[in-house]
Amino acid sequence: MDAILSRFEQMFGWIPQWMVGPGLVAGAIAVALFVQSMAARIIKRALGPNQPAAQAFLEKIAGPVRLALCLAAVALVLPLAPLNDLWREQLTHFFVVAVIALIGWISMRAVDIGATRYLLQFRLDVEENFLARKHVTQVRVFRRVIDTLIVLIAVSTALMTFESVKQYGVSLFASAGAAGLIVGLAARPLLSNLIAGVQIAITQPIRIEDAVIIENEWGWVEDIASTYVVIRLWDWRRLVVPLSYFIERPFQNWTRDTQSLVGSIALHVDYDTDVSRIRRRLEQVVRESKLWDGAVVNLQVVDSHPRSIELRALVSARTAPQSWDLRCEIREKLLSFIREQMPEAFPRDRNTLSPSAADLGDLVERSSSKPVAARARS
Repeated sequence: MDAILSRFEQMFGWIPQWMVGPGLVAGAIAVALFVQSMAARIIKRALGPNQPAAQAFLEKIAGPVRLALCLAAVALVLPLAPLNDLWREQLTHFFVVAVIALIGWISMRAVDIGATRYLLQFRLDVEENFLARKHVTQVRVFRRVIDTLIVLIAVSTALMTFESVKQYGVSLFASAGAAGLIVGLAARPLLSNLIAGVQIAITQPIRIEDAVIIENEWGWVEDIASTYVVIRLWDWRRLVVPLSYFIERPFQNWTRDTQSLVGSIALHVDYDTDVSRIRRRLEQVVRESKLWDGAVVNLQVVDSHPRSIELRALVSARTAPQSWDLRCEIREKLLSFIREQMPEAFPRDRNTLSPSAADLGDLVERSSSKPVAARARS
């Protein structure tokens, strides 16, 4: 060791003493980054473009590997660097914090890689994807909850390496005073949403790509994060809702058990309408449509009003978007049929003219005086 130090002193004797130690550390980090970059390029070139899974794996572990090589390089040169006690103590402390961060980072990457590998066996781009949506929802929620716990543990462990923060943290968690109550109240929304996320992952009131109606808005569940859910609305807007909302308040889930849906179309027609004729046209339109799943088609008179009667057509489709499109298509074609073939089916007003009392009196007087005049002429 002494021989190596003397050799360093001969090579870098012209550099000021206070710069030698930091320079060695910086040089070691630079060499580690260069080695990692060159190794990654060589491995990617060896794999080629035909290995997308391996390429994605390398990209995910690039950050932790880079940090690990830097820490290894610092650990090698730190005993050789001519540093005073203060510098050495600070660098050692930084090294410990960096190791804690590296462990947390590796843990998060391991969870991410494991979740991605597990979800490769499920597909969301098929019609009957109930099982896939169930597993994707559970894995995404649990992955984010685990990532949050890893971050909290890593940050707490790193802070505990600072003596002042350690004492404050211990006294804070040990006390049951006002400070603890304030922290607990402040953290209540975060904790309630985290717990709600675990409940949603287990009970599954919603899943990824479920069609829901929430706050009078219709859309699909696009993402379930650690504390909120993103709803992709029909007009491409995004509605962000806290996770606790789906535990505490009611909402509509159109695809809870199956993707197939029954949609309804309401029509108001005149009392003289031939309902059976419209029913036959409905069945014909549904059979010609590619959106119908072949399960349900029906037309009934469900209500009557002073001016019209209400018809309700029921049709089924495989998914919520197809159900909406099918309903719009049927409504348009039935209205065209009524306009062109049955114009008498449109609602209309009926007015009955009743003669007044004065008109009735004149009519009676004229009818009674007519025979008298006829007799006078005779």
